[in-house]
Amino acid sequence: MFKDPFVLEFLDLEDRVNLLERDLEQAIIDRLETFLLEIGKGFCFVGRQTRLTIEGDHFYVDLVLYNRLLRCFVLVDLKLGKLTHQDLGQMQMYVNYYDRTQRTPHEARTVGIILCSEKNDAMVKITLPEDNDQILAASYRLHLPSESELQVELTREREIAERMLRLSKPSTSGGEP
Repeated sequence: MFKDPFVLEFLDLEDRVNLLERDLEQAIIDRLETFLLEIGKGFCFVGRQTRLTIEGDHFYVDLVLYNRLLRCFVLVDLKLGKLTHQDLGQMQMYVNYYDRTQRTPHEARTVGIILCSEKNDAMVKITLPEDNDQILAASYRLHLPSESELQVELTREREIAERMLRLSKPSTSGGEP
């Protein structure tokens, strides 16, 4: 339902070492309409750096959206670098907070999206419950990949698919047909 990776080339950000999360956030806000169209249909902007207060401690959700089609809040956290279990735990807290304090009975459960420059599928699988359907990790790219980068990615994906096919085929060893 959600794209992965997101291509954020329209933000006109350079790949640079000193890029900060607030730079990425500001670029998205500056081009909010294009960003909402990139992530899918039915999204409406609710707020940025939306404060959650839990027993006097303040936390800030980078972007709060609402999806009219899904009828739910969608929380977006922006991360530079590789996704960590701390990022996933933080998003789980945000989602729980919204589900318990903001969501009305007619709305679907809150969805959390962590947009990171380096997604870590193994970390997501191990950190979140097996029946997780609320928290998603997606990668973003600031530029479309070059032809050679696409070729490398296609080769890698084909090798993974072929390996999975080999593993799923029943073994014919032991003299059975």
